Amino acid sequence: MPTSRSIPMRKCTGCNEMKPKKELVRVVRSPEGEISLDLTGKKAGRGAYVCHNPECLSMARKAKRIERAFSCAIPDEVYEKMEDELKNDR
Repeated sequence: MPTSRSIPMRKCTGCNEMKPKKELVRVVRSPEGEISLDLTGKKAGRGAYVCHNPECLSMARKAKRIERAFSCAIPDEVYEKMEDELKNDR
C-alpha cells in the first residue's frame, strides 16, 4: 500500500504565493553572512524562497522582504548578481 507523502510548501518572498519547494529558488545567507542563490537547495545557512521569475525577485527587493528575512542590508550588487543568475538559469 503506497503512502502519500506531503509536498513541502514554501512562500515566495516576491509574490507571496505558497508553492511546492521544488518550484522555487532558495536565497541563502551563509554563516559568514554572504548572500547568494542556492540553485541546489543544499547550501548551509538561513534560507528564503523566490520564484524562478526575475519579476518576483524585483518585487521582493522593492519591498525589502529578503532583507527582513535575513535581518541585514543587502547591497545592490548582490541583487544584480542574483537577477543575472536567475535569467541564466531558465
